[in-house]
Amino acid sequence: MKVLFCGDIVGRSGRDAVLQRIPMLRQKLDLDFVFANAENAAGGFGITPAIAREFYEVGIDCLTTGNHVWDQREIIGHIGGDPRLLRPANYPKGTPGKGIGTYTTRKGKPVVVVNVMTRLFMDPLDDPFQALEAAMAQHRLGPSAAAILIDVHGEATSEKQALGHLVDGRASLVVGSHSHVPTADARVMAGGTGYQTDAGMCGDYDSIIGMKKDVATQRFVRKMPGERLTPAEGEGTLCAIYAELDDATGLATRVAPVRLGGKLAETMPA
Repeated sequence: MKVLFCGDIVGRSGRDAVLQRIPMLRQKLDLDFVFANAENAAGGFGITPAIAREFYEVGIDCLTTGNHVWDQREIIGHIGGDPRLLRPANYPKGTPGKGIGTYTTRKGKPVVVVNVMTRLFMDPLDDPFQALEAAMAQHRLGPSAAAILIDVHGEATSEKQALGHLVDGRASLVVGSHSHVPTADARVMAGGTGYQTDAGMCGDYDSIIGMKKDVATQRFVRKMPGERLTPAEGEGTLCAIYAELDDATGLATRVAPVRLGGKLAETMPA
């Protein structure tokens, strides 16, 4: 099985980078499943039902989120009725939506996606380690789950790595989101789980994590609130993680970064 995860989609530049390239990538890489973190897709803050539909129409099978999931108020009443839109599984009981979804590829294979959010330097949610263990207790690689794919949305690289090692050998792919900067540690871990600490963002890298650089810089310089942060509007880079999974075990045999367009050096799996 071949899967692709697109990092945080930020604003119009990020949406354009994804919408324009996903159909091509599905065909060129012969992808079976595509998921993406879309919590910054609507003007840098949250996601709307209309934007989610655009992503589904070009071939994204599932959308994950994180700490900005509720920034667009209309999503609160929508998320419970959209099985392809996840919020972190470790939100408190009673929060709208769900953090785990089961989907079927075009070849009829069941795929489980889990979305969790870390706690270091983030919101004080329920324990992501317990939430991930609970998810793994419900879903095991085998006939009922040809692949288990996990988006770990968080700030601290150490916490993301710990969650990856926690499920090594039990999940197909663990990939981080939130920092908007791609890390260089794509690999298959000792137990066979594909891993990268952060996929990076889909957005304009002539920016500060996707936002217009002048406004963001002044917040650091002046230490005062100022103009509202808005997404940078230059050409976006699509940053993603590509993984090949063994059909017999569901574990990863290959993990490689994908970067297309914009300011970063391009790379595609050979």
